[in-house]
Amino acid sequence: MSSPDQQPAAFSALLRTASAEEHRTAEQSPFMGDLLAGRLGVQAYTALTGQLWYVYRALESRLDALAAHPVTGPFVDRALLRTAALERDLDHLAGPDWRDTLAPLPATEAIGARIAELAETWPAGYLAHHYTRYLGDLSGGQVIRGVAERTWGFERKGDGVRFYVFEEIDNPAAFKRDYRARLDAAGELMDEVERRRVAEECRRAFVLNGAVFGELGGRYPLSA
Repeated sequence: MSSPDQQPAAFSALLRTASAEEHRTAEQSPFMGDLLAGRLGVQAYTALTGQLWYVYRALESRLDALAAHPVTGPFVDRALLRTAALERDLDHLAGPDWRDTLAPLPATEAIGARIAELAETWPAGYLAHHYTRYLGDLSGGQVIRGVAERTWGFERKGDGVRFYVFEEIDNPAAFKRDYRARLDAAGELMDEVERRRVAEECRRAFVLNGAVFGELGGRYPLSA
């Protein structure tokens, strides 16, 4: 039983531990496992990049509206923006006319709809998706970049992998520490019920992202 004087866990730690299982399930999906093992072609990587474009357009198109909110405002950081990098990657991967043939998967549409809903009705819930995506890009995303460079011969940190290159962040480790500090400060603006709700939304975010991997896996079956 907790002592009356015991302090609640830091908000960043709460989000990490509460969503650990869903995070692990998403990143260990068959599609991602096969992609990271180099058993899928560049077409599968291109398809993933295209779906991410929809996700980040949903996230970043709402930032200006959320800049004044006390919870989300501190996370409006131009150094994180990914949409332009994704577009440059898709120009390289699929040619300049990629918008003519690209379409969101149902699972991707579900993510975009959820982000839009939260940005309008519950900014703290939007933060769960912001955290899930951007800290993941700065961490495990770097593994994907390295695999892509080795497997398909992209220039190191060049076109094709620019999504994973944060040119305005000189020290990713320090940036992630600062981001977690911002999360902890945001958590101090919430009561315990709200903190738990945001943690639950983090779990949902990982499940939604995992569904995208599942649908991509259906289009790009595992290699023998």
